[in-house]
Amino acid sequence: MHPRKRQRRNASAMKLVGKLVGAFRTAADLTQAQLADRVRLQVETIASIEQGRRALLPDLARQLDHLLETKGALETAVDNMPEVDLIPAWAEQYMDLEREALALSWFENQVLPGLLQTENYARAVFRSKVPVISEDDINAQVAARMARQEILHRKVPPTACFIISEAIIRDRLGGNEVHRETLQHLRTCTHLPGITLQVMPLGRQAHAGLDGPFILLETPDYQHLAYTETQRGSHLVADPDEVSILAQKYAMLRTQALNTEDTKGQLDRLLGEQ
Repeated sequence: MHPRKRQRRNASAMKLVGKLVGAFRTAADLTQAQLADRVRLQVETIASIEQGRRALLPDLARQLDHLLETKGALETAVDNMPEVDLIPAWAEQYMDLEREALALSWFENQVLPGLLQTENYARAVFRSKVPVISEDDINAQVAARMARQEILHRKVPPTACFIISEAIIRDRLGGNEVHRETLQHLRTCTHLPGITLQVMPLGRQAHAGLDGPFILLETPDYQHLAYTETQRGSHLVADPDEVSILAQKYAMLRTQALNTEDTKGQLDRLLGEQ
């Protein structure tokens, strides 16, 4: 059976679902702040959902149905909404947080972080998908990824720290020309305000990131969160103890990776080998 064709985001449907959430919350005699507290979210998140600016995700819909005693009405509404086209539903909440973050700390061991990818590198990433996707979908996803990078060029950008495996900058994803362009782009990124780039060298005898990539972020209200992805899903970590463990891992990774100046030297050497 072929999967259902995914449609583009329907803003009207999101607003309708948001109005349902607001109506059920009011009927339960709860303020936005009280509801946010009960589901352990920020009040801004509830407000954004009710205003139709943020998608109501299936897990939260089920939680709200149980809390507000709405007999599955919200889950049904979400299940019958047009799905998000460019960004999987499970990544929507992270994308919202990324846009507003005060600080990001990113560890990657397979592929460049989306915020550091060139257009051609991103295109090579999406062309590597299995099963393959259409050229129209590739173009749309590349455009969405490039749009995310706007946060690095704001007047007041977030503090963004990236630790990437040396394997990433040695792989020639997209071919030799794309590889050179990517190295030059990374070298340029090292001069952007607020950005710190470190390479984790190959051949280490100890490594704090063996469990895989992750992202730490700080929200505008100074909440510390973490985010991890698997092949077909993701996990937003809000528990302070779990976030602390990942923060400790990141601190250790920073000591194990090349410092910023040595990282620039590594990029220069690879460019010289082209």
